[in-house]
Amino acid sequence: MASDAVQAASQRRLVRTWPALLLSLVGLGATLNAASAATIYTCIDGNNKRLTSDRPIPECTAREQRMLNADGSTKKVVPPTMTADERVEAEARERERAARRAAELDAVRRDRNLRTRYPNEASHQKARVAALDDFKRTLLLSEKRLEALAAEKKPLLEEAEFYVGRTMPTRLKQQLDGIDATTEAQRALIQNQQAETQRINATFDAELARLRQLWAGARPGSLGPMTPASAASAAPALSPASSSAAP
Repeated sequence: MASDAVQAASQRRLVRTWPALLLSLVGLGATLNAASAATIYTCIDGNNKRLTSDRPIPECTAREQRMLNADGSTKKVVPPTMTADERVEAEARERERAARRAAELDAVRRDRNLRTRYPNEASHQKARVAALDDFKRTLLLSEKRLEALAAEKKPLLEEAEFYVGRTMPTRLKQQLDGIDATTEAQRALIQNQQAETQRINATFDAELARLRQLWAGARPGSLGPMTPASAASAAPALSPASSSAAP
């Protein structure tokens, strides 16, 4: 009976002390975790002295600082804080890098679209002809208009011969001046149409030079900018059917 009483008393003491023991273990674990998560900052200051702290060290803002784990291993290297001028330069470099990346992606996208739009040379030549058709029709109309103006001017010039050395009638002078102004406008329009025709042909020539390389297996985005000048040096001479001679 006495033995049973002693055993019961021991069990009651164990029950009372168990929560305190559990709390102690939890506290120990938290302490160990905090210790393992602690970060140490260390650096060499301007006087060649090593400084250590549990937070960034103000004396070393212009110097490299090392973040160490509790075991002394390097967790991270913190670069020096940049000056205002250094930040401006770094931001400019980053903008330049971003612009280059965007240009590279755009070049890849452009070449893929070009190759998809024109799977072969025949499809590209068909697109060239279609693009030039409107300009050819407009050019023909302008040339016919010039012929009509010349025909309209001929009898007026014949009439003007009667007034050589005399004052020409206002009506006649206005008619001749009006035809001359309209003729000059038509000639300027023809010039613009011819220039635009040459521009379209140059664009198609540059595309064709690039497409021939893409069709041959060149990687999209690897051919540099697409310009008529680069096309001339990057590709063989075009065939007569696809030459850039203006109509």
